[in-house]
Amino acid sequence: MSATSSNVLALERVPSRIPGLDVLLGGGFFRSGVYIVQGHPGSGKTILANQLCYRHAADGGRAVYVTLLAESHSRMLQHIRGLSFFDESVIPNGLSYISAFHDLETEGLKGLMSVLRREMRARNVSVLVLDGLVAAAEAAETDGALKKFIHEVQTSAVFHGCTVFLLTSGSMQRVNAEHTMVDGLIELEDRLYDARAERTIQVRKFRGAGPLRGKHAFRITDDGLEVFPRIEALYGQPAEPAPLDGTTSTGVPSLDALLSAGGLPRASATVVIGSTGTGKTSLALHYLSRSSTDAPGLMFGFFESPARLRMKATALGLDLRTPEAEGALRFTWLPQGEYVLDELAHRLLATVREQGTRRLVIDGLSGFFEASTHPERTGRFFSCLVNELRRLGACVLMTLETRDVVSSVVSTPYGVSAFVDNLLYLRFVEHCGQVKRLLTVTKMRDSDFDPGLHEMVITAAGLSVAGRYTADGDVIPSASPVDANASPSRPGLPT
Repeated sequence: MSATSSNVLALERVPSRIPGLDVLLGGGFFRSGVYIVQGHPGSGKTILANQLCYRHAADGGRAVYVTLLAESHSRMLQHIRGLSFFDESVIPNGLSYISAFHDLETEGLKGLMSVLRREMRARNVSVLVLDGLVAAAEAAETDGALKKFIHEVQTSAVFHGCTVFLLTSGSMQRVNAEHTMVDGLIELEDRLYDARAERTIQVRKFRGAGPLRGKHAFRITDDGLEVFPRIEALYGQPAEPAPLDGTTSTGVPSLDALLSAGGLPRASATVVIGSTGTGKTSLALHYLSRSSTDAPGLMFGFFESPARLRMKATALGLDLRTPEAEGALRFTWLPQGEYVLDELAHRLLATVREQGTRRLVIDGLSGFFEASTHPERTGRFFSCLVNELRRLGACVLMTLETRDVVSSVVSTPYGVSAFVDNLLYLRFVEHCGQVKRLLTVTKMRDSDFDPGLHEMVITAAGLSVAGRYTADGDVIPSASPVDANASPSRPGLPT
């Protein structure tokens, strides 16, 4: 009788409980599957395998960690003892460590297989790790002998309902015999980008499901591994955005008056572009000052600490302490360091979901740009990130600094203007021995606006739009934004 869709049982998943990894795999590993975890020494294989075993034991399962040519068990435990997933109480009932090197050395692959079968049967384990597949491969007289060993491991895994992980060093430069037989192949890598290092994980093979393809960043911290699936892979399919009905005030009534809708469309994305000192952060603080329990606000910034921002808000006559005290306003400050691009995005999205953020400020898009080791993916990254933020109902205000202090041409790196709905341009203008701040609304998607030049004033009473600016004499004219990848100047316009 042939199998049909009605009588074929779905494969049961075994979650790794490693943050981000199960998302990468689409729900976890498959029970009774055999998986190779491959990478050069120091790439994180041993920590990944131990973290998986301890998490599995914490869920009530049983695991065994079998070593061949590896560090001693006492040394391994000393190294992982400081990690948060380590729990000595699960040893030896929930997790056992054994060495099978002597059996391999004296009896070859046959002796090693006997040990694995014995452990699966006697301990009734549901997860088994074999650390040192390279030693087993070296003990195999032929490729055929190694294939037979892998086949026997698979047969025993299915019979005992045990998920097996085979750890080995090396890379995928050469496809080995064992690669063709296992159910999955995961590669860990630690690469240098100039002076900076970044770890990546790639699921090269995964029978039974479609994992997120390509390389994804991960970190090793005191909590173990944390994987950050690439944003454009995770959110590559456009999601249905939140309704755009209604508007969100910018916090500056005179600016709202320039916009035909009376504010920014809800669940939209706005970039405020300008050089240092033009008022980008001041505008962002006005925007956040309207945060409430019905419309919670979040400042996600890289350059100014929450204490400095509170002081700046007070100097502008803005009250941020009240919404903060009510839990309607949060500050997330990430002082510049070696962040992972997708790590920043996942942290932002997690906070937006948790808080139900409606007013979101990303103060300093360059903080994201500088975290990227692959600048060519930044446009796709931001497009997918902004789409997901819109779907979550956040009205996003982002600031982006330009290099020019006085200019009529604004650069939008990596096609920023293409994935945002609204674009505000702030700049200085020199006129009659004075420097004035100007604001121009250069883009409002699906909404009318006043595109003229407007003088912007910042006083102790806050930020306001003073009115239309008319220039007499030698004044830099207005111009539309251009993309950073285009020519840096146009004929007839100053650079």
